[in-house]
Amino acid sequence: MIKQRLQDDVKAAMLAGDSLRLETLRGLKSAILYAEVATGKREDGLPDEEILNLFAKEAKKRQESADLYVQGGAQDKADKELAEKVIIEAYLPAQLSEAELMAVIEEILNEVKPTGLQQMGQVIGQVKSKVGNTADGSVIARIVKEKLS
Repeated sequence: MIKQRLQDDVKAAMLAGDSLRLETLRGLKSAILYAEVATGKREDGLPDEEILNLFAKEAKKRQESADLYVQGGAQDKADKELAEKVIIEAYLPAQLSEAELMAVIEEILNEVKPTGLQQMGQVIGQVKSKVGNTADGSVIARIVKEKLS
């Protein structure tokens, strides 16, 4: 269970005196708690799949923040965000390579047989449901758009 692994990792980070890791993991625990309260699942807890979706969003936030820091010339802050992203990604399933993702997209395109860009959302939705958290949504969208253009 992801929540238990997270708790164990918080303890290990405390013992090791790893402040960045500890801060990041505590932030993840807080995000889980917030999501549990918001969805009324505080007693039962979130299922692992929802926690993984939450972690994927947190990793994406870190990347977006780092990109903005780089644009603003604050490389030290960008480096911290990217370090946090690496810690979060350790909990996520391994990402598909572009070649593996292309194969899945080709398979969906053969099933759906879209006639143009207006069906891009439908194709992306099916790809996302098939690959889950193993591929970034922006990469999926870019490849599907290229294929449909």
